[in-house]
Amino acid sequence: MTYEEQQTIEKILRTARTIATVGLSDDPQKPNHFVPAYLQAQGYRIIPVNPRLETALGEKAYAGVADVPEPIDVVQIFRRSDQVGPIVDEAIAAGARAVWMQIGVMNEEAAARSDE
Repeated sequence: MTYEEQQTIEKILRTARTIATVGLSDDPQKPNHFVPAYLQAQGYRIIPVNPRLETALGEKAYAGVADVPEPIDVVQIFRRSDQVGPIVDEAIAAGARAVWMQIGVMNEEAAARSDE
């Protein structure tokens, strides 16, 4: 990671308040639960995006990013690489300032679209 990339990430995290987490789990043993729970404990508002949940972390859950009725700063993705493309498209359409893919999740085409 370059210095400029690190600075960009730090700026996003300093200014973001609302993070939509796609694939959030209600199992506290899984990273897709404890990572957003940690972020929530640090003061971020976490919006769960998982069609199997009604609520999580004290917030109403939504089936998709497009269903979230309020502004989103960051879309955090806990899905397989082959499922990332449509999620990134929804994040762009929702006006999210950043997309955060987890380590090991790679989709170069989707990443390029999110950079535009």
